[in-house]
Amino acid sequence: MKARTGSLLAILFLMACSSQLPQLRSDVQPRTDTLGAFAFEWSANQTFTVRGPGGQILLESLPGVAFVSGFQGKADFHESRGMFFIKESKEKECQTQLLERIEAGPDRYALSGELLCAAEKSAYTLEFFVESDQRLGFELNLAGPLNRAMLIAASVPEEGFFGFGEQFTYFNQKGRLLPIFVMEQGIGRGAEPITTGADLTADAGGKWHTSYAGVPHFLSSRMRSLFLENYEYSVFDMRPANHLSIYVLSAQMRGQLLAGKDPLELTRAYTEATGRMRALPDWVHSGAIVGMQGGTEKVRRVLSLLKEHNTPIAAFWLQDWVGQRKTTFGKQLWWNWQLDRQHYPGWEDLRQTLGKDGIRVLLYINPFLADIAEKGSQERNLYPEALAAGCLVRKADGKPYLILNTSFSAGLLDLSAPACREWIKGIIKTEMIAQGASGWMADFGEALPMDSVLQNGDPATYHNRYPEEWARVNREAINEAGRGQDIVFFMRAGFTRSPQNSTLFWLGDQLVSWDRYDGIKTAVTGLLTGGLSGYTLNHSDIGGYTTINNPLKNYHRSEELLLRWAELSAFNAIFRTHEGNRPDENVQVYSNERTLSHFARFARIFAALAPYRQLLIEEAARDGHPVVRPMFFHYPGEKAFHHIDSEQFMLGPDIIMAPVLDPGRSHVRLHLPEGEWVHFFSGKIYRSRSQTFSVSAPIGSPAVFYRQESAFAELFARSKD
Repeated sequence: MKARTGSLLAILFLMACSSQLPQLRSDVQPRTDTLGAFAFEWSANQTFTVRGPGGQILLESLPGVAFVSGFQGKADFHESRGMFFIKESKEKECQTQLLERIEAGPDRYALSGELLCAAEKSAYTLEFFVESDQRLGFELNLAGPLNRAMLIAASVPEEGFFGFGEQFTYFNQKGRLLPIFVMEQGIGRGAEPITTGADLTADAGGKWHTSYAGVPHFLSSRMRSLFLENYEYSVFDMRPANHLSIYVLSAQMRGQLLAGKDPLELTRAYTEATGRMRALPDWVHSGAIVGMQGGTEKVRRVLSLLKEHNTPIAAFWLQDWVGQRKTTFGKQLWWNWQLDRQHYPGWEDLRQTLGKDGIRVLLYINPFLADIAEKGSQERNLYPEALAAGCLVRKADGKPYLILNTSFSAGLLDLSAPACREWIKGIIKTEMIAQGASGWMADFGEALPMDSVLQNGDPATYHNRYPEEWARVNREAINEAGRGQDIVFFMRAGFTRSPQNSTLFWLGDQLVSWDRYDGIKTAVTGLLTGGLSGYTLNHSDIGGYTTINNPLKNYHRSEELLLRWAELSAFNAIFRTHEGNRPDENVQVYSNERTLSHFARFARIFAALAPYRQLLIEEAARDGHPVVRPMFFHYPGEKAFHHIDSEQFMLGPDIIMAPVLDPGRSHVRLHLPEGEWVHFFSGKIYRSRSQTFSVSAPIGSPAVFYRQESAFAELFARSKD
């Protein structure tokens, strides 16, 4: 309970900060300056404005209100199972900004002065510099003792703020206070009673904003965009109607302002700066990636069932290749990255059987290592090897920092140490790639404790950087093995520059439920928000993951939920299943004739759409445009699309889907933009003048439409068969 109280105090503190805006004073005369294609205006009413090449406002202050501020504070971070609770205490705040100088040079535009903080003054500088025709860099520096830099910018009540990495509850963040810090998302995130139960037992419930892959970046409905280059914890306060404020736990704030006429240009400019995802290999488009646990004979049995139903299969993802252990959470893995030949006897024969049908094998790894001495069946116990090599994150007393997962603890790899990176890359190459892996889940990456000791670096800045480095280590390993174009690894944790090294993302561990906080709806919202922040190739576990046995309420996957999730995923970038943490209590794709037939049919639809999807993936690699897109992406002027969280989405520019995300429903309402749209399953043409339709959507025939004039219309028409 103490940790949750600390988190609440941080929010209350920020509310107090934002209720009294610091004032601006200056004797500087009005002036207009340019730097490259950008313009700066300091007006007589003491308003500062930055404009882009098209004249659009990128940053604007309120008249007489400070646009630069800061304070001195102290933060306490408490960690529990990969979740972090932050308690902030304010020691000194600034009430007034004095703007004393404006300097316009050939390469820099700078504003400087002092912040009045009670009886003291602290100097500041805010500099701008051109990164490209569409990107303007900025850097705010505060003098000591201030250690929290803040920007305050004007907004309007109807302005929408989108992006921020993977945000699972809301698409539009206007009116919300959003902290950005990579962490475990939690179990429930507001859904009840599971959230309260998870909080009471393990401080693990989470909140609506907790995310594995939060990113300090937004794209606005006013066609402006901003992202921070800081790795420190940051907060975006978009609650006020007329302004937003951004602050970071550092005396220096670095970032970029982006200019563009529409979301396509803005995401292109953003991903130009942060890095784009590479195109996926062709084999991922051939069918389903089937997630399995249970060993060799179970894989063969399920393979036979799927083949009987003519299911196209791209790969079997065998996450339990290292063996299974039973914990309080269900079936988990032995975190020791070596093949368990007792669990998978006849491994080479199994690979050969799958290979004859063109089916790849995917595995699993994460940056933790658990001591498996109690298991006693492996050739190598990697935990003592890593410990002896000094490759584990440590505590202040020099001992390894053991992090509790469910009912066991594990050491975390120190990726700040070059020798340790080489060591784990060697494990990936010899124990995974050499075993025939065509990819793997590169799990976790969000749990670096803030009080840990690294060989190189400070956890305050390395925590959010850690998942980027985990992606880079995996990328380097496959490149060094000569498999850079063929292997696919997928991650859940990430930060600003993770996409440049990751091959694929997935949305983490959703509940096997229908709710909007941690269920199937979040599998849509997370795709839409993350796609605007460079997470262009993304997907979810078909059917969800987190399964709970509880006397108050069980969370078990129903057949209806599984069928609807399969429909949704057929129109995503990847079509992949997961049995969940308690496979025996979930309906599976192989459970009965109905689930097998339904799964096979939508796997065939997914495979049939490959030519269209490949074009979208090439566009993602070239321009940074997401494969799955919010309606806002192509129709930013339609305000109805600013407030769609999960109700409908686009697959590229030519397909719109309104998935059924509630039990017992057989109709949906969706808004079709102007034009002629063809119902994917019936062929019926809907002529829309930008209007809302009620559409029948029984199981097996979800509400999917394609643009009649699409170059792929013929492909779409035959893909349903």
